Order: sequence, then structure tokens, then C-alpha cells
Amino acid sequence: MRNAEQIERQLDRILLKVQKPGRYVGGELNQVLKPWDEVKTHVALVFPDLYDLGLANLGLAILYDQINARPDALAERAYAPWIDMEAEMRRAGIPLYGLESKTPLAGFDIIGFTLPYESLYTNVLNLLDLAGLPLLSSERDARHPLVIAGGHAAFNPEPMSRFIDALVIGEGEEVIHEIINTHQAWKASGEPREDLWIRLARLPGVYVPCLYEVSYHPDGTLSGIQPTHPAAALPVLKRVVAQLPPPVTRFLVPSIDIVHNRIAIEIMRGCTRGCRFCQAGMVTRPVRERPVDEILTAIDDALLHTGYEEIALLSLSSSDYTNIKGLVEAVSSRYRDQKLTVSLPSLRIESFSVELMEGLRELRPGGGFTIAPEAATERMRQIINKGITSEQLLETVRAIYSHGWLTVKLYFMIGHPEETLDDVQAIVDLCQAVLAEGRRICGGRARVHAGVSTFIPKAHTPFQWVACDSVEQIHAKQDILRKGLRHSSFKLTWVDPAVTMHEAWLSRGDRRIGAVIQRAWQLGAKFDAWQDQFHAETWLRAFADVGLDPDFYSHRMRAQDEVLPWAHISTAVRTTYLKEELRRSQQGILRADCRDHCVACGILPGFNELRMNTPPEAWKCPPVSQVKAR
Repeated sequence: MRNAEQIERQLDRILLKVQKPGRYVGGELNQVLKPWDEVKTHVALVFPDLYDLGLANLGLAILYDQINARPDALAERAYAPWIDMEAEMRRAGIPLYGLESKTPLAGFDIIGFTLPYESLYTNVLNLLDLAGLPLLSSERDARHPLVIAGGHAAFNPEPMSRFIDALVIGEGEEVIHEIINTHQAWKASGEPREDLWIRLARLPGVYVPCLYEVSYHPDGTLSGIQPTHPAAALPVLKRVVAQLPPPVTRFLVPSIDIVHNRIAIEIMRGCTRGCRFCQAGMVTRPVRERPVDEILTAIDDALLHTGYEEIALLSLSSSDYTNIKGLVEAVSSRYRDQKLTVSLPSLRIESFSVELMEGLRELRPGGGFTIAPEAATERMRQIINKGITSEQLLETVRAIYSHGWLTVKLYFMIGHPEETLDDVQAIVDLCQAVLAEGRRICGGRARVHAGVSTFIPKAHTPFQWVACDSVEQIHAKQDILRKGLRHSSFKLTWVDPAVTMHEAWLSRGDRRIGAVIQRAWQLGAKFDAWQDQFHAETWLRAFADVGLDPDFYSHRMRAQDEVLPWAHISTAVRTTYLKEELRRSQQGILRADCRDHCVACGILPGFNELRMNTPPEAWKCPPVSQVKAR
């Protein structure tokens, strides 16, 4: 194995040959570099895409902060090298290494991949190979690091189950410490590697794939998922932190320009809206909020230690934060003279107000404003549970243009269940109506940007049983949008249907999809999230070589009694609730926001009674022990 000193000497010779050598050297402000020999456990946190994207990933930043706060452990980082750097590394025999110490990843005790989206899967394989590690979990032994993963894509862990030793289902702030403690105890015991799997499987929220057996019917559907050891839980219940830990404030400050150079403070986790297509809204329940004072203190500390001039206040539904008006007023008052830019993404039309707009005007100068109607007809909004009207949208748009913003960005989704071409034409009509409002207020400077994605039925949502739209229908719908929004005042962005199908195969796949991922990587697939690197024909050939039909995963309606690939993973939201929501969508019945009325989804037993008997300011998440699988 190459040591750190050898790698540093070799890097000096190759970095001038590649784009952005600053991606590969570390040394950023607020980097943590600990003496290697003075800690028991060495963890490599890997974001399987470019440094430019991964450095700003809040999940990785939280774990980096948590682990490095321990005196007995360290965390270093690694990212996917771009194609030019990978070629130089392979030519020189340089393995993937931790940025802080330049130690090869094979020398760490634990390697943790974050998986925010499925198109990173081939990059994970590529990075394991670049680290000199066997791809398959079954081929690694006690000489190799423990390979774990987590993130939103892990809520269906099966496609990556052959490559990852253990997956964290849910939130990682607490369980990462339990994993480190378990690894230390196993290492001290001298027991075989199989004993580590059993110890990990006993941790709530940790899924160890090799301790489960999957069986299939002759038609290819699953007949069962069963544990093969008493330590393996069924179902595996997601981890939830009852109270959000203090925010990260010592953010890494890169020496090169990246996608998001900013302070990111999570003000709230979870969402109460119940959009039926939204996996994040289902799997991050229950809602937990940070107090305004804690947010302000975190911003003060982060500004002191980073020098950043942009602050992002993050959540799935920022305007639903209980004291959003007070938060915006406090941030505006405290930082008015510092010329900071403050962004508040994920604003909901339903909880928007003119008062909030007034507060945001000082924090978000110039440019554009983003809202997400998702659909353009009342019928479609009832199907997906978006309880807004077109008049509400236009009223909000008028307020946006009236308060000085020139561009309104609207997020829509096509391909929803029961959608017709008339529903798609309504997106064009609504965008034209929005532009008309803008021109009436701002004249010819008004702009509308329509971002249109394509619906994919995701695991653990009410739509998990429905089929994806056909590629032909997606093309037809995109043609309507392109023809209707040709004017220079419109900007239209959309997703290639082949990219949508790729995400559908991986997000809805079972354990057999792992062979397709491995074959696609062997055929050259990597950086599938990058438009110029994604090749649909490579994936279709991989399916053919493995002997699987991609349409089986994307275009097949699933029976409600079918065993789904993720059936053994519980988000604590009842399956009966998801089925009821699917039924209500088919009947066009809206479901109230659960801030107004508990919908009995199962995540918070007794929470409705708590709300009836206490004032709103006392509504708190119950202890995590009360969150039961249903």
C-alpha cells in the first residue's frame, strides 16, 4: 500500500495536469487534521461525486463535525475525482485517499458513503475500485475497512446491498457513534468479521444485507424477505433523533469556487404537507424545529469562523416553520448592515404572506424567486395533495413581482398518475398567466422560468404502487411545453426521459438490480448524474447482459399485496395510511395538513391528543422511543 508521504510526492507531479487541482489537496479553512496514531478509529466520509458538489453536502458536514468531536476517532473526506484526475491516479498507481492526511482509503477502519440520490451508484463502485478494495461485501474480510452507507437513497437499500456491508436507515447523528463504538468493541474482541455484522444488526436503524434472504415468485416478483439470524430485525425501523443537535458552524471553506459557498443552517426537519409524490416529506417525519435563538447563535458563530457572505436557512418547507416571520425579522434586523444574502428555499404558497415577503426583500436582493405549484390544474393538485388554487398562485406571484423580483421560477412535475395532455397544456397556460402578471407590474423585464421534472413513484410514498409514465408520453408532454413556452421571456428546463427511467430502475429496484449496476460500471458507466457522461444505451445493454427487463421496474403497476423490495424497511409511517392516501388520490380527495389535524399516519402515537390539550408553542416531538413501526 502506498503511504501518505508517497501519495503527496506523486500528487505534486500530477496536479498541474488536471482541471481544478484544488479539488484534491485538502487544507481548507476549518479542516480537522488529527494525529493518526493517537485515535482508535479512522473514518473516511465519501461523497461519490465531485468535490464541487460534495463539500457543501450538509449531511456529510454534520457527520464530519460529530466524529471529529470525539477524542478517540477522526473523520477525513474523499470525493470522486473527475475523469482527468482519475486517469492520472490510475496511471501513477495512486489509490483514493483521505484529503486531510493523504492516507489511502484502504487504511481506514470505516468508509462511509453518503447516497443522496441513485445516480451515484456506479461512482460508489468506481471509488471502491480506485481505493483498491473488492466491490462485493462478500469478498471483503477483516483486513478491509467496514463499508457503510446512508442517505435518502438508502430507504430502498436493495440495489446496493451486494456492495455495502451495512446501511443506516434514517438519521445518522446518533447512530454513527454507536457504529464506531461497535466497531471498536468488535476489533478488541478478535472475533471474525461475521461477528461484526451481528453486532451491527443489533443497532436500531442499521440494515446488514447479508443477514437477510430474498426469495422470488416465478413471475419475478418478490415472495419474501426474511432474516437469517436472530439479531436481524424485521422490519428495520429508521433512526430518528428526538431533538436536532446543535447546527454545524465551522464549515469548510474551499480554496476554489464550488456550487454552494455558504453557511447552511437547517431550521426544521420534516414536513407536514403530505404531498403524495414526495418521498422526503414521508421519510423525514416527524417535524422538529430549531428555536430562533439557536439559529441566530449558529449564524453568528458560522460567520465568525468562515467569512461567508451567504446564509441558507434550510428545510423541506421553510414558510411552515412555526415562527418564520419572527425568524426573518430577527435575521433581517441583526444582519441588515453586513450586506449578507440570505436564502430561504422551499417556500410554500399555502403558508406565504405579504409580511414574509416584506422581510425577505431585504435579505434576498435582485434576481429571482422560486415557488413550486407542482401541477397546473385543480384536478391534478387534488390527486397529488397540493391544496392550492390557481388564484392563490397568481396572488402570490403578484406579490413577488410587486416587491421587486423580476424572475419567478415555477417548479412543475409531469407524469403524475391520471395526468392528461390537457393537464400539461395547463402548465403552459399558467406560465403565460404568470408572465402576464409580471408584465403588468414590471413591464418587459418580467421573466418566468419553468423547471419541469418527471414523476417517479418512490418507495415509502402513497404512489409507490403506481407505474411510471411511458417514454412516448413523456416526450409528447415535453413537446407541448417546448412549443408553448418558446418566447424569450420564458426559460424552460426539463429532464431527459432516459434519465428519468434510469432513476426509476434504481430507486424501485430489488436486490437483483445490483448485478445491473455492476455490469453497467464494467461497461464504463460513471458520473451518471452528469448529462454529458450518462449513456442510456450502456444501461440497456447491462440489463440485457444480466437478463432483466428494465420495464419490469419502471412501467409495471404493482399490486397492493405485492411484497415490495423495500417492505422490510420501515419509516414508521403505516402502510395502511399510504394505501388510504393512494385511494384518496384516485378519488381526488385532499388531505389536510397535519399541523391542522393529525392524519394518524403512525409516526407520532398520541400526538393528536397532545395537540388538543396543549398550546401550539408546546407542541414537541415525543421521545424517540415512542416512534414505533407500523
